[in-house]
Amino acid sequence: MTSHKSNSILQDVRANDNEQCSLSQSVEAAIKDYFKQLDGHHTANLYDLLLAEVELPLLKATLEHTKGNQCRASEILGLNRGTLRKKLKTYGLIE
Repeated sequence: MTSHKSNSILQDVRANDNEQCSLSQSVEAAIKDYFKQLDGHHTANLYDLLLAEVELPLLKATLEHTKGNQCRASEILGLNRGTLRKKLKTYGLIE
């Protein structure tokens, strides 16, 4: 990816200060903001970048919700426990 402001794709995004919006709406707004921030610069591999930006907080939040119970987390996420463990290792969430 070429040089641009080094902000997370999923930075604070709100339709209005007090208005709640769906996850889908938040992601769409964040992606549109990301393209605006590029300011004419090119980007590549946005799909992989977006997945990485979403996957880590998803895993963290789910583990927090399950108080670290990986079996329950894998059920919630719809992942095989082995797949979950591999992802947790990839992001350094477990050894």
